[in-house]
Amino acid sequence: MPVIAVSRFEHFFRAAAGLDVDKSDLKRYSDFVNRKLYDMLVVAEAAAKSNRRDVIQPWDLPITKGLQESMHDFRDLDEELDLASILAELAALPPLDLTLSEETEARLPAVSGGLSVALARAIRVMEPARKNPASEEWTRTIRVFDLLL
Repeated sequence: MPVIAVSRFEHFFRAAAGLDVDKSDLKRYSDFVNRKLYDMLVVAEAAAKSNRRDVIQPWDLPITKGLQESMHDFRDLDEELDLASILAELAALPPLDLTLSEETEARLPAVSGGLSVALARAIRVMEPARKNPASEEWTRTIRVFDLLL
């Protein structure tokens, strides 16, 4: 990740949840976003197939109310930090059987941003006194997301 992007993500985690992160945290974060995005696209693909479509539409994505709210919060943070363009480059789209519509592809940075806000705030909820999350906090928080998403 370019140095400018690293500093923006550090600022993002401070703004979203009052967390101080470093480069090793950003690797964990990147892996998390890519894995969860993949999981969501697998579910979206199944929804599109069950509706006999060969294109994944935005409404196929399993966006919960909480994730939708986090996406709105990300939009507000992104106006200041301009992270969506970095998230678009960071997200490694997995090979799928179906194609993504242009609208779905355009929505993925916002979904990644919502996941980012939710992750940062979940770390804060699980360890309210910790400003610099250790690998155990990352691992526990990501496990919770794996159970739910």
